[in-house]
Amino acid sequence: MRTPSHMSMGSRADEGRTPRFARGKARAAALRAAAGQVIAERGYEAATMTEIAARAGASIGSLYQYYPTKELIAAEVHAEYLDELDQALAGLGMESLTPAAMSDALFDTLTVFLARYPAFPALAARRDIETARKLASRARLEESLEQALASTRPRLPPEVMPGLAVMLLQQIKMVVALEASGREEDRQAIDHIHRMLRRYLEHLVAE
Repeated sequence: MRTPSHMSMGSRADEGRTPRFARGKARAAALRAAAGQVIAERGYEAATMTEIAARAGASIGSLYQYYPTKELIAAEVHAEYLDELDQALAGLGMESLTPAAMSDALFDTLTVFLARYPAFPALAARRDIETARKLASRARLEESLEQALASTRPRLPPEVMPGLAVMLLQQIKMVVALEASGREEDRQAIDHIHRMLRRYLEHLVAE
């Protein structure tokens, strides 16, 4: 008699834990979304934990329970955005584009990404990013860029791929910084970078 009772209690306990876990994940996601909104509007340094909690409709205690420091929640939001960017860049390699079309798709992807995640420039410019995390993110994005470039038709020369991926990532960083300023001159600079990349990729396959 004790065994069935024990099994039944264990089953009910499991059923009770799952909704609480789901609610916890949803609450953490809401807090990260609120942090992204506040940082986009106020900047990283000016954003406060009090504002983030209020934007999420949560108590400050609840926020500290999930994320004890602003640095921690910013790091989580940044990592979430980087995952999205990495997936978007990796997706470019599934389309077998011409080099010129790949250049266009890359800039279109960045435009959509920055419009969707306006806090990204401020998060990327943080001074408290751990070196190991920064290097890991850089390596992952460079790998996705290299794979996308390797998918072009006609093919780009294989020997230029590693350096080209590094250059492209640096251009992405430049575009992110320029886009954040909102100045017309900086938007024109982004257009120049786009045209230069397009012509360079066309030049590489024409050699």
